Amino acid sequence: MPVPTHVVTTINGDPVNFLCEPRQSLLEVLRDVLGLTGTKEGCNDGNCGACTVIMDGRIVDSCLVMGVEAQDSEITTIEGLATPEGLHPLQQAFLEQAALQCGICTPGFIVAAKALLDQEPNADEGRIRYWLAGNLCRCTGYDKIVRAVLEAEKISK
Repeated sequence: MPVPTHVVTTINGDPVNFLCEPRQSLLEVLRDVLGLTGTKEGCNDGNCGACTVIMDGRIVDSCLVMGVEAQDSEITTIEGLATPEGLHPLQQAFLEQAALQCGICTPGFIVAAKALLDQEPNADEGRIRYWLAGNLCRCTGYDKIVRAVLEAEKISK
């Protein structure tokens, strides 16, 4: 039986300690160990982007990252975007633009879009489509999602 590993990291700005088995993915740790269920499991093989989080400033599929790799990292999940004052502009724009339906892909799209806008606050439609190409949606179609990201750019300015 594997020996659990102690991991110290920062998630959504807060210091976090947890134990995980070496075989557990970051997705499993977030959802099952830490109770952060906003990050969704879609394909569990890195193809859909539903489990996208920001780790040390770059987007990763948390299903492909081992929990032990979170040691000393800074991780942002969908739960880390809203504040007590209100929703993040991307979350608000997704609501206003009706860019969600079933919700499985939504957290991954929003987190990926946040990483893009953090790096390129004036991204054009082509750049947004390229950046979000690793995220799949089976319900809404991509036009509403892209419009929501473009709207969030305006709200953020």
